[in-house]
Amino acid sequence: MEVDTATSATQAPARHSLPELEIYCYLLVLIFLIDQKRYNEAKACSSASIARLKNLNRRTVDVLASRLYFYYSLSYELTGDLAEIRGNLLALHRIATLRHDELGQETLLNLLLRNYLHYNLYDQAEKLRSKAPRFEAHSNQQFCRYLFYLGKIRTIQLEYTDAKESLLQAARKAPVAALGFRVQCNKWAVIVRLLLGEIPERTVFMQKGMEKALRPYFELTNAVRIGDLELFKTVAEKFSSTFTSDRTHNLIVRLRHNVIRTGLRNISISYSRISLADVAKKLRLDSPNPVADAESIVAKAIQDGAIDATIDHANGWMVSKETGDIYSTNEPQFAFNSRISFCLNMHNEAVRALRFPPNSHKEKESAEKRRERQQQEQELAKHIAEEDDDEF
Repeated sequence: MEVDTATSATQAPARHSLPELEIYCYLLVLIFLIDQKRYNEAKACSSASIARLKNLNRRTVDVLASRLYFYYSLSYELTGDLAEIRGNLLALHRIATLRHDELGQETLLNLLLRNYLHYNLYDQAEKLRSKAPRFEAHSNQQFCRYLFYLGKIRTIQLEYTDAKESLLQAARKAPVAALGFRVQCNKWAVIVRLLLGEIPERTVFMQKGMEKALRPYFELTNAVRIGDLELFKTVAEKFSSTFTSDRTHNLIVRLRHNVIRTGLRNISISYSRISLADVAKKLRLDSPNPVADAESIVAKAIQDGAIDATIDHANGWMVSKETGDIYSTNEPQFAFNSRISFCLNMHNEAVRALRFPPNSHKEKESAEKRRERQQQEQELAKHIAEEDDDEF
C-alpha cells in the first residue's frame, strides 16, 4: 500500500513568552507612558495588564504585580478617576489574600487607603484597615506608606499620641532618597505635636532639603510657641494655599485653642494676679463679650490642669498659685518612662527586622554524634525485637 509522503507547508508552532516577561513588558510600557504624560493611554495599558494578571497565579510574578498595582492606581489618580478603580482594587486585594500573595496584599491595602483618604473617607479607611489581614511589613517602602496613612487616620480621629508615633516612625524608616515623602511625614508630625501641646525642635525644620517646604510650619510653630493669636491668624492666612494643598487646613483650625491655652499659660506664669479684662486684651480675643469668653477659657484651662490658678469672680481676677518644684511631682517619672518605652520599642523592631537562616538556633550535629545516635537507635530496636521474641 502506497502512502503519500508529500508534505504540505506547515506553520511553525507559536512561541508563548513567559508570563513574567510579558508582565515586565507591560510594566516598562506603563512607566514610559506615564513619564511621557500620556495618561489616557497609560490607563488603557494598566487596565489591560491588570486583566492579564488576574489569570496568573505564579509566585514569580508577585513582585512585578505589586509594581503594576501601584502604577495602575497612579495612572487613574493622575487623570482624576481614582474612584473608578476602588471596586477593582478591593477585588484584587481579595484575590491576593486567597493566593497568599503577601506583598500584593500590602501594596493593595496601601492603595486602597490612599484611595479612601484622597476623598476624605476616613471612616471607611479605618474599617478596611481594621478588617484587613495583619500588616507583616515584607517591604520597607510599603510599611512606611502604611504608617503614614495610619498616622493621618489617627490624627483625624483625635488620637494624637498614636498618630505622632506612626508619623515619626514613617519619617525615620523612609529612605533618604524619598525626600517628598519625608517632607509630608514631617508636616503632619509637626501639626500633631502642636496639637499635643509640644513644640518641635528647630532642627526639625532645618533638615537638608526641607527648609523651604517646612517654612510655613516653622512660622506656625513660632506663633503657637509665643501664644500670639493675632500672629497665628496672620500666618494661617498668609500660607492658607499651602495648608489647603497639604490638606492640613482643618488641623490648623484646631490649633487656635492651643494658641489661646499657651498664651494663657504664659500669662499665669508672668502674673500672680491679673484681671480677666486684661487677660482678654493680652489674648486678643475679638468676640462681642471678651471678658466672659476669657473667664470661660480660664475656667476650662484650670479644669483641664493646663494652669494652676483660681478665679475670683467677685473682683474679676485670675489668681495664679505659686509654681512648685517639678521634681517633687511625677512628671520626671513620666518623661523617663516615655523615653525608655521608645528605646525598647526601637530595639524590638530591630530584632524583628533581623533575618536568620532556617534552623540556625539548632546546634549542627557532627558526624561522630550522628553515628552514636544511629548506633543507639539500632541497639534500642534490637532490644525491643528480642523482648518481642521472648514473649512468643
